Amino acid sequence: MLFVRPMDPALRKKSLNRLKRIEGQVRGVARMIEEERYCADTLVQVSAIHESLRSLAQLLLKNHLQNCATEAIRSADDDRREQMYDELVDLFAKHIR
Repeated sequence: MLFVRPMDPALRKKSLNRLKRIEGQVRGVARMIEEERYCADTLVQVSAIHESLRSLAQLLLKNHLQNCATEAIRSADDDRREQMYDELVDLFAKHIR
């Protein structure tokens, strides 16, 4: 099992604020669908949500690389390093889809 580091409080606050904005965007799209708004306008808002989530994911990925991954890769524990390499490959594969 890999060591889990606590998240920097400023990053946690920034991430939670972004999630609250995304939550508002999702509620807005739900309202658009309820009101039977024009499909193209709704799709534009869905794309905005997607970009907001990608931005959050990049922020979290950067934090993971700077902290958790760096520590594991510099570790003298070969198994821990290999686990981190495998985890990073999986994360990048999921992130680039």
